[in-house]
Amino acid sequence: MSISAKPQDQTQNQIIYPLSQAEVPQELAENVILSSLNDLYDWARLSSLWPLLYGTACCFIEVAAMIGSRFDFDRFGLVPRSSPRQADLLITAGTVTMKMAPALVRLYEQMPEPKYVIAMGACTITGGMFSSDSPTAVRGVDKLIPVDVYLPGCPPRPEAIMDAVIKLRKKMSDEDMRERGKMSQTNRYYSTAHRLKVVPPILTGQYLKAEARQAPPKELAEALGLPITPALKVAEKELTE
Repeated sequence: MSISAKPQDQTQNQIIYPLSQAEVPQELAENVILSSLNDLYDWARLSSLWPLLYGTACCFIEVAAMIGSRFDFDRFGLVPRSSPRQADLLITAGTVTMKMAPALVRLYEQMPEPKYVIAMGACTITGGMFSSDSPTAVRGVDKLIPVDVYLPGCPPRPEAIMDAVIKLRKKMSDEDMRERGKMSQTNRYYSTAHRLKVVPPILTGQYLKAEARQAPPKELAEALGLPITPALKVAEKELTE
């Protein structure tokens, strides 16, 4: 007489798996999305990037083309903002000079966390054509602010900007909201305080009001038959002296 092992297997499965798998009704499965809070947090951020309207050279023409209707920048959820306090993406489009460096750093520091940077163009990444003979071009914007995505080209086409945004979105989707505190800015990046020396203006406009300039030259006055005015006499005296 053989004894079946089926009841014993069922008892063992009940001990290992005391709760059976929950079955979601078909009507509920079609209307409810189950996910983690971290995935929802990442999805909301990568779907609502707000770039700062910042451009210093010809690369910004390609960014402006992205905003147009042909490439439709807004379908990625990117809404250009004019204030750094409302932006979380900085696309450094164009050459950065030593004079522009403090302003760029100031704009970056005014952006709220978390924030991202795309270095666009050869001039922004390495100095480009100005790296050999220009004393004012910055040889890489990563010397000023941290860069997340490098976009080479001179200039990169709008399709390349779309690819860079997609790569940045993939990076953002892998981030954990519990590590947000570790990503915050811990030090102040390179910035230079301007030490300007105030000097009086050279062109004050007062020379236009001089008496010698209120009358035409003597030859022109004689040719036109104009009377000799006191201002013309002063002008003649200045010429003779």
